[in-house]
Amino acid sequence: MEIVVSRKVMEKSESYTLAYLKSSKELMNLAGLAVMSCFYFNDSKVLVICGSGNNAGDGYALAYHLKKKGIDVSVALVSNKFSHFGKIYFDMCRKIKVPILKVENADFSKYDILVDAIYGIGFKGRIPQKEAEIIKMINNSQKKVISIDINSGLDADSGLADICVKSFLTVSIGSYKLGHFLNSAPDNIGNLVNCNIGIPIIGEKISLMDSNDYKDILKERPLYGSISDYGHIGIMGGSLDYSGAVKLSNMSLSSLRSGCGASRLIVPKEIALGVTPYLLESTLMAFPSKDGKMVYDSKAINKALEGISVLLIGSGWGVSREHQLILKYILENYSIPLIIDDDGIKTLIRMNLDILKKTKCKVILTLNSFEFSKLSNCDINELLNNPLELVRIFADKYNVIVVLKGVSTIVTNGFKTHIVSKPFSVSKAGSGDVLAGIIAGVCGYNKISVKAVSCAVYINNLASFLANKNQISFISSDTINYIDKAICQMNK
Repeated sequence: MEIVVSRKVMEKSESYTLAYLKSSKELMNLAGLAVMSCFYFNDSKVLVICGSGNNAGDGYALAYHLKKKGIDVSVALVSNKFSHFGKIYFDMCRKIKVPILKVENADFSKYDILVDAIYGIGFKGRIPQKEAEIIKMINNSQKKVISIDINSGLDADSGLADICVKSFLTVSIGSYKLGHFLNSAPDNIGNLVNCNIGIPIIGEKISLMDSNDYKDILKERPLYGSISDYGHIGIMGGSLDYSGAVKLSNMSLSSLRSGCGASRLIVPKEIALGVTPYLLESTLMAFPSKDGKMVYDSKAINKALEGISVLLIGSGWGVSREHQLILKYILENYSIPLIIDDDGIKTLIRMNLDILKKTKCKVILTLNSFEFSKLSNCDINELLNNPLELVRIFADKYNVIVVLKGVSTIVTNGFKTHIVSKPFSVSKAGSGDVLAGIIAGVCGYNKISVKAVSCAVYINNLASFLANKNQISFISSDTINYIDKAICQMNK
């Protein structure tokens, strides 16, 4: 597990370090050494492109140490302004005769490596025109680019950018930042490493999960056991307009592959026969319906959920007043883990959300940014710029676990937050259904927690990666076929 922090927490931590532990000059020195340790610079011709702030100071410190090591290094100035301690390292570079150029006079084609030290985590807003042109030149140079702390132009909290440096390597200093993982960041960061230079983190720490964190969730099972030990999953969804037979069966199969004991599909009676051919290990229940959509029937709900330990609801459901009544009844009368996905979210949007505060169900909401903005009634741009805070506030207010799907997925209950980085793009129909099925499967045999849910997200992401298909040809069922390999790798 690694730690991820917001801009505010990192700035507070740096202020504490400067007040009680180290000088700014020492931190710049350590940052420069850290970057130098992360890449083999020998026999390379290096150009360090520096802005005007402390990030530029880190760049000057790097250039100083590279020169002392005998590396052919030059510095290109974007600005004639310096931070106080940045100026100290700039003067140190001049003293040992590091060539200093104006960036507009630098010929990038003469260098093997470009180091981006233009903006650090303090950057917000839009890139000025001059710096934007420089970033375009960097990105068009076809050289290996190393960014110090964060790629210039990326917002350290949101990962959003109008334009930003596209790096071969980004060396995070002190701790990973949210902006390394969200929105457009993974498309612009080739490789990412963090270097601890002795800055203690003061404030909230968000967990960036890795496979070693889940061994207690995916623990070895005794030979002596039964189906009931691992949960009986219910999957309620489907409609005549979108029967989604394969979609529903994929959810069931992904649940079983993820370790639950049994799976029951609950579908409108009009589509039951159409779904049957796709079922092998799962059971099926035809639910009362009219015009291809489920109708509210409390006795039918009770029969459908008999023996169910986890319920996944909403996929392919469509939107209906009857569905609101069904969901309301379950929330008011059951105390099981309830995963609300897809059209279940659309149904919830049309209801009074205060019901979430009163229910005894352990509610898990799986949704993308657009769905969350509708559910929480927040502006989509506000959400993209500040996803963590808005999602945490919502999860705390309504006592739910939110799974905000994206290029990296945020899982939070408002107090504990995990980030699961996605190594492979799965922007294909059905990918969210497979994920929801995996969440249901893992929750079938674990106590409901942020960790159990993020474990399911990790399985989904790793299985997608191991499927090893190109992103054009990839389909969602590829993920299911590699769930077993993902779990085996996580248990090594």
